[in-house]
Amino acid sequence: MLFLFAITALLVTSIVGDSCESYSHPQYGKTGKCIQTSKCPNSNYISNLCESQPADIKCCFSAGITTGTGNCPNIISRAGWGARAATSKTNMATPVSYVVIHHTTGGTCTTKDSCISKMKGFQNYHMDSNGWADIGYNFLVGEDGNVYEGRGWSLVGAHCIGYNSKSIGISVIGDYTSPKPNTAALNAVKALIQCGISKGIIQSNYILRGHRDLDSTSCPGNTFYAEIKTWPAYRSVQRIGSTPSFNTPEDYLVMQDM
Repeated sequence: MLFLFAITALLVTSIVGDSCESYSHPQYGKTGKCIQTSKCPNSNYISNLCESQPADIKCCFSAGITTGTGNCPNIISRAGWGARAATSKTNMATPVSYVVIHHTTGGTCTTKDSCISKMKGFQNYHMDSNGWADIGYNFLVGEDGNVYEGRGWSLVGAHCIGYNSKSIGISVIGDYTSPKPNTAALNAVKALIQCGISKGIIQSNYILRGHRDLDSTSCPGNTFYAEIKTWPAYRSVQRIGSTPSFNTPEDYLVMQDM
């Protein structure tokens, strides 16, 4: 009798399917997918909803489930952090030969929720105050260890005059004039670059630069700049102009093109 019940349950599961995708999460709605727990951002998963799957497969809920595979880190999609639609887009020719490193200035974020709040603030500032088409950077990185999609891999950014169409602009959320980003953020930046190489978006022999190498700015902060100068792909360049004095944390962004 018990054996018969087990067979019946298995048949029902195979016909109906796992209940993960029909389950409505109180925060994320019906966004569940049965994936490995290691690929589920911030462990937003519920057990016992992937009935036909192995034990390490659980129902992961997030509007921004990681696109990371291989060398790719967790990337929270635009939908995952609630981005506004861009007013215009310009496709970028790839692979690009440069990666430009920035910091946003202002406070850091160490949780997904606080980083999402920052992301929305940056986008609003760039679009509403600067009049840009979208958030300026291709990607941003939080001290929570997550990468947040800005303009992404395929679109021209607005982060460094003269290099927007031939680089991926990565900004770490925070002010790194004195401290440097934490290990989680630094590892995420490195993994993101390797991800871009594996996708054919960034040339394998790319050149790494800090924003201050290419424009008159203090970005990405003294300690972060000192850090990236130790990375193998960094190439020295004569600094252009002197470091300006900014009235507010984001004023330097006004110097950038769309």
